[in-house]
Amino acid sequence: MNQPASAYFIEERHDPNETHTLAVLVQNEPGVLARVIGLFSGRGYNIESLTVSETEAQKHLSRITIVTTGTPMVIAQIKHQLDRMVPVYQVVDMTQTRRSIERELAMVKVRGQGEHRVEALRLADAFRARVIDATTESFVFELTGNTDKINQFIDLMRPLGLVEVSRTGVAAIGRGPEGM
Repeated sequence: MNQPASAYFIEERHDPNETHTLAVLVQNEPGVLARVIGLFSGRGYNIESLTVSETEAQKHLSRITIVTTGTPMVIAQIKHQLDRMVPVYQVVDMTQTRRSIERELAMVKVRGQGEHRVEALRLADAFRARVIDATTESFVFELTGNTDKINQFIDLMRPLGLVEVSRTGVAAIGRGPEGM
């Protein structure tokens, strides 16, 4: 049955995409990351950011932090499917807890001379970015913060001679004394 175009847009407004940060505690063993990524790619879900590292060596546990977007129903499906995976111990939606801290690290290379160089240094100071490499023709800045802050810094560096960006992806942790 065909619906009028206006009905389609009304449905879209009621089910907007949301961005969620998921912390997934998994067994640190070969193939686990590939299985988690396979869950996303096999169902057509997008990963905006992905970080993974061993967090408890004695227990052989790793923490995977995934930033993804989707409708509330898609996010619920992702969490449910991750929970059902055998090497997964726990899935926490850091976005829903509203008590989390998210940070990302970026290294930003900017080429410039004269006024562009001065402006790049001024903006770096305003964003609390550190100069970690400098030549007579370029700088590499190190910047940490939330994703929006990093995106804004990168956008401001584009007209000043942005050359390259390397980002770590989001790391997140809950506030307060409780752990995952």
